[in-house]
Amino acid sequence: MGTVTDYVLEELRLFRTGFGLSQDDFGRGIGYSGSHVSSVETGGRPPTKEYMRAVDTHHQTGGRFLRMLDGLARLDAEPAWLREWIEFEREATTLRWFELAYVPGLLQTERYARATLAGGRFDAEDVDRIVASRLERQAILQRPRPPQLIAVLDEAVLRRPVLDQPGLMVEQCEHLVQLATAEHIQVHIVPVDAGMYLGMGGQFIIAEMPDGERVTYADNQLTAQIVDAPADVAKLAKTWEIVRNEALPRRQSTELIKEVAKSWAC
Repeated sequence: MGTVTDYVLEELRLFRTGFGLSQDDFGRGIGYSGSHVSSVETGGRPPTKEYMRAVDTHHQTGGRFLRMLDGLARLDAEPAWLREWIEFEREATTLRWFELAYVPGLLQTERYARATLAGGRFDAEDVDRIVASRLERQAILQRPRPPQLIAVLDEAVLRRPVLDQPGLMVEQCEHLVQLATAEHIQVHIVPVDAGMYLGMGGQFIIAEMPDGERVTYADNQLTAQIVDAPADVAKLAKTWEIVRNEALPRRQSTELIKEVAKSWAC
C-alpha cells in the first residue's frame, strides 16, 4: 500500500473508532461483515465505491469517503475500477468468470489481446501498455498457489472471426485447450444450441476471497462496476449457477474448442 492509500484507510479506521464502534458493529450498520471491515482497514482488500458509499450514506458524511476514493484514483496511473479489481484478482482463491464477447483476459494470447483493442479506441502506446498489463496479470495462474479459475464462454466467442488476422483464432483456441489441462483451470462452453439464456445479459466475474467473502465485477462499453454489497453479489452468484448449468462439461467443452480450432485452420 502506498502512503496515500494508507492515509485513506487510517481515516476510515479513525472514523469508526470515533463512534466507539467495533468492526462488527460498524459493518452491521453499513451492510458488511466485521471481517470485511477489518480486511479493508488493514489493506487486505481495497475499499470500493460501493463500500465507501455505504459508509457515507449510513453516517451521512456528505460524500466524504467517496471523494477520498476519487482523489486516490486520480493519483493512480490505472483507472480506479481496474486498480481495485487487480487487487481482488491477486488475492482471490477462486475466480468464476463468464464471457459473452471475448476470451477472458487471463486466458488470452498476446495477439488476441491486441485484437480486442483494435478499432481506433486506443493509440499504439496505450495498446502496448494495456496488453503488457493484461499479460502480467496472467502470472497469477502460474504462481505456486494459483486461484481456481472456472471460465464459462459463449460458443460465439470462439466462432467470431478476427479480420486480417490469419491463424489468430487457431492459436487462441489451442492456447485454451492447453491451459484447460491444468487442474486449477476449467474452461466450459455454452453451446449455440442453448438458445437464449440468462448469461446474455452480459459478462461478469465473481472473485472469492480468502475469508470466504465474494466481490463481483461487470462492465459495458462505457464503464466498469465492482460490487461487493452482499445482496447484489448473491444475485450474480445465482445467475452464475444458472449460466454454468447451460455449459457443457469440461471434457466436452475441450472437444468443442478443438473442433472450432480445426474449422479455423481450414
